[in-house]
Amino acid sequence: MTTRDDCLGRDAQDPLAALRARFDLPAGLIYLDGNSLGARPRAALARAQDVIAREWGQDLIRSWNTAGWFDLPKRLGNRLAPLLGAGQDEVVVTDTTSVNLFKALAAALQMQAEQPATASRRVLVTERSNFPTDIYMAQGLAGWLARGYTVRLVDSVEEIAAAIDADTAVVMLTHVNYRSGYQHDMRATSALAHAAGALVVWDLAHSAGAVPLALNGDGADLAVGCTYKYLNGGPGAPAFIWVPARHQARFRQPLSGWWGHAAPFAMAPDFAPADGIGRALCGTQPIVSLAMVESGLEVFEQTDMAAVRAKSLALTDLFIELVERRCGSHPLGLVTPRQHARRGSHVSFTHPHGYAVMQALIGRGVVGDYREPAIMRFGFTPLYTSYTEVWDAVEILRQILDDTAYDIAAKRDAVT
Repeated sequence: MTTRDDCLGRDAQDPLAALRARFDLPAGLIYLDGNSLGARPRAALARAQDVIAREWGQDLIRSWNTAGWFDLPKRLGNRLAPLLGAGQDEVVVTDTTSVNLFKALAAALQMQAEQPATASRRVLVTERSNFPTDIYMAQGLAGWLARGYTVRLVDSVEEIAAAIDADTAVVMLTHVNYRSGYQHDMRATSALAHAAGALVVWDLAHSAGAVPLALNGDGADLAVGCTYKYLNGGPGAPAFIWVPARHQARFRQPLSGWWGHAAPFAMAPDFAPADGIGRALCGTQPIVSLAMVESGLEVFEQTDMAAVRAKSLALTDLFIELVERRCGSHPLGLVTPRQHARRGSHVSFTHPHGYAVMQALIGRGVVGDYREPAIMRFGFTPLYTSYTEVWDAVEILRQILDDTAYDIAAKRDAVT
């Protein structure tokens, strides 16, 4: 039976413990929401000040060249690539996840339309439980630009195989489900889609920086994701898009802005796509936000994803064990898979008054978040979450539940 002293001992032996000092975490707060917004790297403040005061303030427009602003999306992409199992010059950090997903889906549909064997396919397959913006972007694309296409929603993982048929052009899945924390088998699912003649687009929003990835090794076709969760890039930080070298020559996307042009400063009236990953870019880049992403990636370069994953599984195992043992008399339901291979780095429990309980936890200094229906999410970020924090968080949860110390009439905030 695990005790708090056991957790203190595990913290003392934790090979990642020193990395916690690389983050500016408020005293007295147990932050279990890095799966929604990562903590601020300490280096980010100085980096932002330098970009604003020196690069912008002193060097002004010269910094596009002298400070490397122009190449920053590709430079960051190459620093991110090892965490994704991607090759060099296959990733750019740019735009939002939604915009990048639109590009990826449009490109995948175009790639299929250009091949005689798949040109007549008109179905995009995804899960009904997928993150809503992914479904919305697919529906928007099918309803406006790709007329005649339909979005086919499946209600369970088990239904995916049967839903992929001779009409399927693209399968779009989030690798780790935002609600449940369920992790798809990327290799098996990609192979399944390819066997049916479909392409696969993966959303890595809850995977990048949380679980080991092997995009090239697992046969993915295209991928997108955000940098403000486990990658700690800051609120609203730019997202990323991955286009493997084998697809780059065929990759064409409709947001053909000047940054994706082969020679943007030639100011030619006609669009000519850049070679390689540059064609995934669109408009002028948000340099201050991009610079913050670099501070988060620097921390990952002090470790490796095998160590991150080992601690992630240990933290989530511990949380599940303690909640079920210490809060087992309450109507909590585990949503997240127990099987390691199917689990991301957050744990979700249902409770009939989940929103009220989460608000009570936040009021007591344990920050998670809430998602409909009735789901409390707890994110475990191995770079800065400790085992003792897991113990203390569960103890506070137990007290709140035992004392019914939550307000079921609590007014809901705009962001839950």
